[in-house]
Amino acid sequence: MVDPEAATPVYIQVANELRQQIRSGQLPPGRRVPSESDLEQIYGVARSTARKAIALLRDEGLVETVRGKGSFVVTDP
Repeated sequence: MVDPEAATPVYIQVANELRQQIRSGQLPPGRRVPSESDLEQIYGVARSTARKAIALLRDEGLVETVRGKGSFVVTDP
């Protein structure tokens, strides 16, 4: 879960959670990452926070976003 009082920004905390799920295999290659709306509900964050978390993972090459379909764990991160 995320801690809004922590020194680490919330979007980074969400990205860290998703990154851990990807690395552990809980979110395997090809699997759809929870949507921004889902992340809002799961972590109790704003949509912009969820968007920034996914963008961070995309910048790291861990996920790719397909317009109209969502974001997916890359096959070979």
